[in-house]
Amino acid sequence: MDQRRDPVERASDGSTDLYDIATWEERTSVDGLAVALYRLLVASTRAMVILTALFILVGIGGLSAITDPQIGALTLLSALPALALAGYVYYTDVTDSEPLSMLVVTFLLGVLTATFAAIVNSLMNNVGQTIASELSLSIGFFGSILFFFLVVGPVEETVKLLAVRLYAYSHSSFNAVVDGAVYGAMAGLGFATIENALYITRNLMASGLDLGTAGGVGIIGAGGTITAVRALAGPGHVIYSAIAGYYLGLAKFNKQNAGPIVIKGLILASLVHATYNSTVGIGAAIVSSLTGFGALPSFLVYVLIYDGIFGLYLIGKIRRYSTAYHEANETGPPASAFPSESTEFED
Repeated sequence: MDQRRDPVERASDGSTDLYDIATWEERTSVDGLAVALYRLLVASTRAMVILTALFILVGIGGLSAITDPQIGALTLLSALPALALAGYVYYTDVTDSEPLSMLVVTFLLGVLTATFAAIVNSLMNNVGQTIASELSLSIGFFGSILFFFLVVGPVEETVKLLAVRLYAYSHSSFNAVVDGAVYGAMAGLGFATIENALYITRNLMASGLDLGTAGGVGIIGAGGTITAVRALAGPGHVIYSAIAGYYLGLAKFNKQNAGPIVIKGLILASLVHATYNSTVGIGAAIVSSLTGFGALPSFLVYVLIYDGIFGLYLIGKIRRYSTAYHEANETGPPASAFPSESTEFED
């Protein structure tokens, strides 16, 4: 039995007009007004979210971090590994190539929505510190781990998925499951870029360097270490959000189970993200003790191992999709011949 149709429609032989009884489409001027108002509401909601994120970005100093030439150069250098990984995910898409304009928009939305994570993480951290202080407790190592798993991971992966959902998800170019991984990777790249910019700026300011009078060479020299560290951390954001994005794509074409599928993607991405945050310090120390490497090389080795494991997991999912796509196209019409299924609240 088709549960998505009213009993009257299911029993009808198609000869009876069921408009406003069991079916509906735009016919009258009132219908047109309702459609127009709905689209305006959706568009204005998106605009408010984007404007709010932009105001927060300005408030936390993110805009100046991007517009300063020296900081911009360091940020660009720190984003190159993440850009290369996002480019690889894009390259492995066996379906129609995604428009450059959509990729750029998703990247920018990733930059903007990152501000929500900054605010929520800060607020929740302050709340945790206050509660611990009142109870005379120490947050300690295990408290930090709980914070990573309960706040940082879920919040950051949710806002990156929001960057995809705000625009690309509803666009006609999002017409395959694997497109979710591509747009998720771009959102992760945007998130990593602005996060790197903020880390680099704050690190330089904490070092006592006068950004207004210091020369470009001095700033770049002083920021070299933090730039290298952020360059290593950036690809992780691409991996996590590409995993969540893949499941968002799966949800788009499985409307009946869309909610649980999206939650599954967020759980996986959040767990991988939080595990990295929780283990990177210990992991780098273990590498250092085993190899005798310094702090930065040990950090590099651990990140390469960790990101390599979950990068292979992501690549495995994309390859499974690619194999199924090629097999399906040997016996049937191309995937692009099938329009993406519309979902609730999609315009």
